Amino acid sequence: MKRILFVICTICVVTSCAPKLYDAHVDMPEDYVGLAPFAEGAVMADSCWWRLFGDERLDTLERTALANNRDLRVAASRVVEAYLSLRNVKSSFLPQIGIQADASGSYNTPEGTTQEYTLQSSASWQVSLFGTWRHTRRAGEAEFLSSDWEAYGVELSLTAEVATAYFTLSGYARQLDIAERTYSLRSESMMLIDSMYRYGFSSLIDLQRARSLVAQAEADIPKYRKAVTGARYSLAVLLGLTPDDIDCIAACDSLSVDRLPVSVPVGLPSDLLRCRPDIRKAEYDMRAAEAKVGIARSARFPSVALTGAGGLFGSSIKSFTDFDSWTWSAAGRLTAPLFAFGKLRRNQRIACEQYMQAAYTYENTIFQALCDVETVLDAIEESGEQIECYAQMVEANGIASSLTRELYKAGMSAYLDVIDAERELYASQLGYIELVVGQYVNYVDLIKSLGIGWRAEK
Repeated sequence: MKRILFVICTICVVTSCAPKLYDAHVDMPEDYVGLAPFAEGAVMADSCWWRLFGDERLDTLERTALANNRDLRVAASRVVEAYLSLRNVKSSFLPQIGIQADASGSYNTPEGTTQEYTLQSSASWQVSLFGTWRHTRRAGEAEFLSSDWEAYGVELSLTAEVATAYFTLSGYARQLDIAERTYSLRSESMMLIDSMYRYGFSSLIDLQRARSLVAQAEADIPKYRKAVTGARYSLAVLLGLTPDDIDCIAACDSLSVDRLPVSVPVGLPSDLLRCRPDIRKAEYDMRAAEAKVGIARSARFPSVALTGAGGLFGSSIKSFTDFDSWTWSAAGRLTAPLFAFGKLRRNQRIACEQYMQAAYTYENTIFQALCDVETVLDAIEESGEQIECYAQMVEANGIASSLTRELYKAGMSAYLDVIDAERELYASQLGYIELVVGQYVNYVDLIKSLGIGWRAEK
């Protein structure tokens, strides 16, 4: 007996040395490099971040997507699954109670018929020693919170994709409108030149060039119509709608830089640690991996199991009323691992390596988040400068196009100048819309990269 106790104590001493795990840490900068256009502020408390754009149609689309999108429903179902798994983990360390009833009969000559009846209850309890229950519970809770933040990440990505698709659709619709208006204006101009040609005031070359401009605008119309339809189909998938319902998806009435959010609460880089769903998920994945190291370590310690059973036994159901028919039993079992050819030690090392992977993933997620924010901040600043330049270009090209057209009518300019002015105006208008849409998308990406408006510290 003393030798057995000595062996058990030796195992406890050898395995009690807990491994020193890597301390995941990232020194967060005090401020963003590209923060110039924005003011520091607290993170939004309202999860409906799209209200920053002040667009009622976008608000309707976002709410429809949150109610109907199937990916979001899958993510929500995974959260429920993780919660139920956590409850199972907690239940597995509680005493297990069961009941069993048996009845049997046999015919034996010359004794006749022999009957046996048993009604028995049993209870068993795997006693948690050396932190097994604690580590298992911590792992389950971390996995549940990880799935919870993953669901919020899906929600944030979904709303960002809806906003991006909506602004893209609005851009295509605006470009389609420009192409149609340009086609109409050029058609009128071509008819005028055709009339001038008939009376000898214009050349055949000018007429053919006018027809070429009309054809160019006309060719762009089906292209942009197709783009509008494709953007609506993309939105329909996000909204959980069928293609038959895309007619209810309308574009934005006006794409203007004046409707961009005046101020986005960027906050501090440290806010990312509690706001970005992917960072929080990586954090809880790391915590779960750390707890599993404790589980693997606890498997190298002795374990205790208690069992008990009691019930009624008799040759007839009536005999259950006799006190002598009651029987009971109880037992305890202590098991300790001695030799497993290094399997348990290797399992612990495997768990440690898995924790290292989760820790490095957590740190890398933070680095990526910081780069995402800085990249979007730079894109917003650069796009803002480009939009100002293109706005001036559109205005200048519009004036130049009107003047060259009037000069041509007065016979003071060649039609080639009109063609160049028309093409430059058309290209600058389409380019301006593309830049404005890109700026809207940049703001959506900024909000997504900040994790704005989601959850307070757990």
